[in-house]
Amino acid sequence: MQVLLAIDLAPIVAPGVLMFEDVRVLERDDRMDPAIAETEARVRAAADLNEDIGQVRTMYKRLGIDPTKVRPSSEALLRRVRKGEPLPRINSIVDICNWCSLETQLPFGLYDLDRIEGENVTLRVGMDGEGYEGIRKDRVNVEGRITLADGSGPFGNPTSDSARTMVTLDATRVMFVLYCPREHVTHSLEKAMNLTAHRMLEYTTAREAQRVML
Repeated sequence: MQVLLAIDLAPIVAPGVLMFEDVRVLERDDRMDPAIAETEARVRAAADLNEDIGQVRTMYKRLGIDPTKVRPSSEALLRRVRKGEPLPRINSIVDICNWCSLETQLPFGLYDLDRIEGENVTLRVGMDGEGYEGIRKDRVNVEGRITLADGSGPFGNPTSDSARTMVTLDATRVMFVLYCPREHVTHSLEKAMNLTAHRMLEYTTAREAQRVML
């Protein structure tokens, strides 16, 4: 699978891509519970996440998107946890994705590679009228927004991913996309990718198959 970055987005977003094979998805992995609870407590008390939040918001603003109306997924998770609610637990792989996104304050996308159409995926700006059925929600509009697209069209963005490519218990190959602001890449991206790969190795049987920083 080749991931391409549109020229007009290159100054704005620096995506990191991790692909894993031999994945075994569990309905829930209780081994994560203490560590996730520790992360939740830490981010509730942290003030040093404000810079990370601001960088991601700026990434949205550079495309004319109001990040207080269309929130990055990472900030939505943080707001939930800071209100005293736990991270949502969906399945073991989605839980790792949300956990890493909360801790790094980078928006993450997670996709079932076997549900992606074609050999190329492009990160680009959504075209007029483009959108998709979201996960547990109605249609997600991606017109004028950062979006991932395959041979069948858009399927993901830094706010909300599609039902078409979501990771279920049947997934055996997955792709994480970390939507990092270009200005923030040196500070955040490699660290976040290493954290994600470490947790996938620790909690799953998955094998890292590909790693790309664009």
